[in-house]
Amino acid sequence: MKIKRLIGGNLESNGYVIYDREQGECFVVDPGYNGEKFVKIIKELGLNMKGILLTHHHYDHVGGVDKIKEMTGCSVYIHRADADMYKKYAEVLLEDGELLTLGEEQIKVIHTPGHTNGSVCFYSEQSKLAFTGDTIFNVDLGRTDLSDGSPSAMERSIRDIINLWSNEIIIYPGHGDSCNMKYVRKYNQEFLDAIG
Repeated sequence: MKIKRLIGGNLESNGYVIYDREQGECFVVDPGYNGEKFVKIIKELGLNMKGILLTHHHYDHVGGVDKIKEMTGCSVYIHRADADMYKKYAEVLLEDGELLTLGEEQIKVIHTPGHTNGSVCFYSEQSKLAFTGDTIFNVDLGRTDLSDGSPSAMERSIRDIINLWSNEIIIYPGHGDSCNMKYVRKYNQEFLDAIG
């Protein structure tokens, strides 16, 4: 899997173009702004757009969706529990454990509620990486004080799911820089607090 990160908006949200060079196909993950920029990269790389993957419904992660849909006609994927809050039409409602394909690679949908009811991570065992949205960052966790956030759900997601990831797994979060889980276990105090 190849990855291009785009940073934009007041909250400096990360959006990603993830692609398979051999098959020439891609997904966009969390385009929070400037949909045209994502489409420009896709065209420059000569990729076929498979869809838009949303880790959750917040505006700083979905703001570029309409423009990308308008320019490519692609489908939007979001977890079922976030569909109502998204307030727009999503063609694909995701479930925990569902497998998506990018080239020969499988991307697993992992439901990690806490930041929102329908927050998910997109995990690739083959590439040893996960797109974590606003569930976990390099040095802290996503906030849980918004309308559909839950501190207890976040703690369970961290303790029972993300804590099981090996040190080599690289997280690509919704804000800030990527890092591996070894770094998280050393420097992310909120993660350490959540796992007890």
